[in-house]
Amino acid sequence: MQTKQIALNPKVCAKSATIMQPSNLYGCEIGEHVFVGPFCEIQEDVKIGAYTRIQSHSFICSLVSIGAHCFIGHGVMFINDTFSEGMPAADKNQWKNTFISDFVSIGSNATILPVYICQRVVIGAGSVVTKDIHKSGFYAGNPARFLRPIESMQIPQDR
Repeated sequence: MQTKQIALNPKVCAKSATIMQPSNLYGCEIGEHVFVGPFCEIQEDVKIGAYTRIQSHSFICSLVSIGAHCFIGHGVMFINDTFSEGMPAADKNQWKNTFISDFVSIGSNATILPVYICQRVVIGAGSVVTKDIHKSGFYAGNPARFLRPIESMQIPQDR
């Protein structure tokens, strides 16, 4: 039987970041004032922008970029392999990117496939995002659908 230690080996991690243990971070870039809750995995080639909060039990796979001032709820799963051949990709070159812009909030237990999400978007808990989102607003469901616009959003000032 093989056992592996939990890793805390990000490629870049701002001194102001808070990483709760146990968590598994390797080869990723963590920005200023980021918070990562316990029991999270953040893989290589992931970028997390300043002031973003990632709650417990979330999985952020390779090739995901998350902007600044985002909120990732408990148990959110990001997917980079769409199983396009009917099974896991044999080659990492078949994996796809996900880009989350600034000021995006993703509710607990949402699943995010390889997509682009623009600024000022709220994804409801349990939603499955299967397509790019180019219009700010509230989205929910499986698949996630536009519900309504965001009337106003107070933009936090960097501290």
